[in-house]
Parts: sequence; C-alpha cells; structure tokens
Amino acid sequence: MRVSVLGAAAGGGFPQWNCNCHNCRRLRRGDFKGAASTQVQIAVSSGGQTWHLLGASPDLARQIEANSFLHPREGLRDSPIASVVLTCAEADQVLGLLLLREMQPFVVYATPSVREILEDDNSLFQVLHRSPEQVEWRSITPPQPFALEPELEIEPVPLGGGYPGYVGAERVARCRPEEAVLGLEIRCLDRRTLYLPGLPFLDDCLLERMERSDLLLLDGTFWADDELARVWPGARMARAMGHLPISGPQGSLEQLRELSRPRKVFIHINNTNPILDEDSAEYRAVVEAGWEVATDGMTIVL
Repeated sequence: MRVSVLGAAAGGGFPQWNCNCHNCRRLRRGDFKGAASTQVQIAVSSGGQTWHLLGASPDLARQIEANSFLHPREGLRDSPIASVVLTCAEADQVLGLLLLREMQPFVVYATPSVREILEDDNSLFQVLHRSPEQVEWRSITPPQPFALEPELEIEPVPLGGGYPGYVGAERVARCRPEEAVLGLEIRCLDRRTLYLPGLPFLDDCLLERMERSDLLLLDGTFWADDELARVWPGARMARAMGHLPISGPQGSLEQLRELSRPRKVFIHINNTNPILDEDSAEYRAVVEAGWEVATDGMTIVL
C-alpha cells in the first residue's frame, strides 16, 4: 500500500490567506523553521498505478500538478485517479470535487446523508453530471467495508461528529448522525492504515483499531483546547469544534503515550498550531513521544 500526503494543513492551509498569527507572519517573513502546506488531502494506491483520494481538497488541482504520479499518462484525456472517498461534508473536504468536473469518469463514495447535502441542497455540484457517465456515486454504509480494488478495502468508522454549520437545521434533522463524520481504516493485504483527520474523542474501540494498525494518520488540528480562542477571541474550543487537542489532560499525546505498533503521524494541522515550528518545544514534545508531523509530499509505503 502506498499512502501519499498531498496536503497536511487544516482548512485555510498554511499560511492562511487572511491570517497574521505568529506562525503565518513568520513564515511569510522567512524566519520560520517549517514549511508551507496545502489543505489536507490523502491519496492511496495498492500498487502505484491507480489512485484513490480520501476527501477532495480545495487545493486539489495544485496538489495534482505537484505530484507527477497523478498526472495524465496517455491519450488526450486521462487520469490515474479512480475514485474519491468523502469522510464528511465540510467545505475543505468536498470543494475539490468541483475541480474534477472536466468530463473525466470517476467514482465518489459517500454516505447518503453527505450526498444529499451536496446534491440536493447545492446545485453547483450538478456540474459533475453533465454527461451520464461522468461521475458514479456509491453509498457508504458504516461500518460496512467496501472495496476500491480487489486488494484494497476500506472500512468506514463513525466518529460521532456533527454536520457542518452551513447545513440547515431541517436538513440535519433528516440526516443520520452516524453518517456525519467518518474515519477510514484502509486495508491492503495484511497492512492497515487508520485515517482520522477529525477526531472528537477517543474510545476503546478506536484504541483497539490503532493497536492493530501499521500507520496512524491522526487529527493534529490544535495543540491546545483554547488555541484558537487565544488568537481569535470568541472562537470555540477545539473539542467543541470536533477536534481532540494534542496536549493537556486527556489530549491525544497523553492518551496514546503507550501506543507502540503503528507509525504515528499528526495531520490536518491548523496554521496556529506550534508543532508547525520545528524550533518549538511543542514540536520537540511530539517527536520525543514518537510522533511525526505530516508535510506535503510525504509518501509512506507499507
């Protein structure tokens, strides 16, 4: 299994276009030890020929051009991208679908609730249906596994998060709670990757999945629960936004200190997070605890 990090940042990217926080300001100034990153996007493949996207980032067009294995290989129109698997309906996870509207056939896997939010409530997504064979939608039914290829299977894991704020109350009332936010366990032969970019909390079932995984890509959005409120007064706490913070009592670093089997990587990192700064004490803390901080272009072969 090949797992490629096309983008490692949370919504808005790093630096964020309208943000002048400590990290963004120093990165623009050129005195920051760390790299810019695009909004989160993962691509997976069983053999490196056909690729499947986990989510559809608003930065997807730029990410495809930055990674030659996703370029057209033959004929006038071609793409090695066979499918997109949606984990939620958040804008930074679905807007990239609109960038794939140029009549290239591919499959979109989504829960029925997420598909209804996109197709029934947002007419713009009809650009994916200008021809009968342009996009095929297939339903995800958590926790039922589904195959992307004969040797590549995904099990969707309901994570208990909510629907995006742009979804109206009437629509939310008709949606199924277990279809709002998914983690993905990707299996290829005897290898397992667990992808959890938006994790509200940890429970014993998730801990068991982590213990049997070879690679863990975990929500690293915020270092502290009040991180965003410190730079943007009135902002919600990390947990209230559906993101388990890294630090503090019951943070992911503390709760997973005994986790030893998988390769552990924090992903979906907000521009305010101090772990982006490789000179920071917070970055050293995660590295000393056995974690890596995802960067654009990181490729892992299992």
